[in-house]
Amino acid sequence: LLSAGGYAAWRTLGGYPAPAGDYPRLARHEVAFVSAAAEALFPAGGAVPPSGLEAGIPVYVDRYLGDVPPRIRFLIRCLFLFFEHATFFVAAPGAGGRRRFSSLSVVQRTAVLERWRRASFFPMRLVFTSLRAIFTMGYFAAPSVLRQLGLAPYAIATPVGEADLLYPPI
Repeated sequence: LLSAGGYAAWRTLGGYPAPAGDYPRLARHEVAFVSAAAEALFPAGGAVPPSGLEAGIPVYVDRYLGDVPPRIRFLIRCLFLFFEHATFFVAAPGAGGRRRFSSLSVVQRTAVLERWRRASFFPMRLVFTSLRAIFTMGYFAAPSVLRQLGLAPYAIATPVGEADLLYPPI
């Protein structure tokens, strides 16, 4: 029982590398998961050239957690924790498929996400959709992605006329 508790504690919190950047809201294990999921959802060389990591999804998720109410923040963290360790129960294909999501190869991570996306069990698809929504917001928030899609906002200089100077600035 003690060894099972030790394994559960290590699997949940131990063995994660130090994050490369500064993430004031995300814990070390959350940065590892978000980076791994971003790499699998938006791979390098995909349909849109910037990968999920190049688009800065982990930085976006860190900022996003600061903008949502505490209850939603807690639910998002639970979603990340659940998805990171769901491979213990629903193994990824190939050798070592029961490791944490962030410890799997990119091919295995992609297969896990695809399995969740196509699951016949509706709650699995719902969990995947929740995860994908957060990452998609982060991906499309990157200016490099918007430029690749031709959706970058244009800078429009608005002229100031004499009548505009009659009113106080807002």
